[in-house]
Amino acid sequence: MESEEKKMSIVDSVSKAMVPIHREGWPFIAIALVATLVIGWFIDPLFWIGLFLTGWVCYFFRDPKRVTPVGEGLVISPADGVVSLVGLARPPAELELGSEPLMRVSIFMNVFNCHVNRAPVGGRIERVAYRAGKFLNAELDKASEDNERNGLVIDTGNGRIGVVQIAGLVARRIVCFVREGENLSAGERFGLIRFGSRLDVYFPVGTQPKVALGQTMIAGETVLADLSAPQSPAQSLTRVS
Repeated sequence: MESEEKKMSIVDSVSKAMVPIHREGWPFIAIALVATLVIGWFIDPLFWIGLFLTGWVCYFFRDPKRVTPVGEGLVISPADGVVSLVGLARPPAELELGSEPLMRVSIFMNVFNCHVNRAPVGGRIERVAYRAGKFLNAELDKASEDNERNGLVIDTGNGRIGVVQIAGLVARRIVCFVREGENLSAGERFGLIRFGSRLDVYFPVGTQPKVALGQTMIAGETVLADLSAPQSPAQSLTRVS
């Protein structure tokens, strides 16, 4: 009896340690695995290389559980990655957030970051707008204007938040799971971008971000700003050099 309990404890520990894989990743994992088996049948050394790459694809599409902070006015990071831009910028025209500069925080995701995107706030999706474009380095400021992107506007009831998925040099596919009119909870999954990219978050006028350039973000957990805090004058645009 004691032996069985130990075995169950070990199995439970292993299952908790394993990170779930997002459903969007299974087709890519299957393709990588089949290609590995076929190529490895003819060229043995390539089997091990393919097996390693298959493991990396599994890692890329991981979808770990996150615990989202609860609080009135909190804006949570929609992506894992590093803050690459903080400051004023004009939001994309298709978001219809006006032509005046708004506070923006940009989060750059490299190919090793988890790429599942989460809602920065709870509210109703007022707008979903996709725009085709280029595939420049997502760390560049002009990527916000030139690159392929998909934007959401979320009405929180106390202001509107814009969040934009931006493709990068390697990223060639933006996936969005939600539609206009749906309601989201803060931290809820709303999309992903395959293989390296960036997310921009646009805040209401006067919002003071609580993050700094180069800071590491955790999607669904790191607080970007507090809309209930006192507002501040406009700030100038800054970026990682």
